[in-house]
Amino acid sequence: MTASPANTTIQLVTFLLNGEEYGIDVMKVREISSMAEITRTANSPSFVKGVINLRGAIVPIISLRNRLGFPDISDESSCCIAIMDFKGELTGFVIDEISDVIRINISDIQPPPIDNTSQPWIEGILNVNNKLIVFLNLMHLI
Repeated sequence: MTASPANTTIQLVTFLLNGEEYGIDVMKVREISSMAEITRTANSPSFVKGVINLRGAIVPIISLRNRLGFPDISDESSCCIAIMDFKGELTGFVIDEISDVIRINISDIQPPPIDNTSQPWIEGILNVNNKLIVFLNLMHLI
C-alpha cells in the first residue's frame, strides 16, 4: 500500500531568523556549518555576503536576513551557514541559529496567508506545538 500525498511526511530543519522560526526541507540541506571566513565579491547585491571555500568548492553565501529585508545583527557568533544543494549547485545561507529537525505531514502545511506571487519563497505556514513556522523554499531566493 502506498502513502497518499496527504499522509506523506517530510523532515524540516527549523531555524531562527530575526526572532521568528522558519523551516526548510532537510533533503535540500547538504550540511550546516559554523560561520566561516567569507571572501567579499565586488559588485554583488547587498544580500550576497561573498564566497567560501568548502573543501575545494567555491560556494556563494547569501545573508538570509538581508535577502528577506531584516536588519543585520552586530553579533554573528551564534550564526551558522546552511549549505543547500539545488540540483548540484551549492549555495550557503547565513541564518541566526538552528532550532530543531522535525517530521511533519505535508497536509499540515497551510497555504501562505498572503498573495505569494511577490514572495514565492514562502511555501506555507505550520502550526507545531502552538508555534508558527514559516516553511520556505530557498531556491526562489537565489
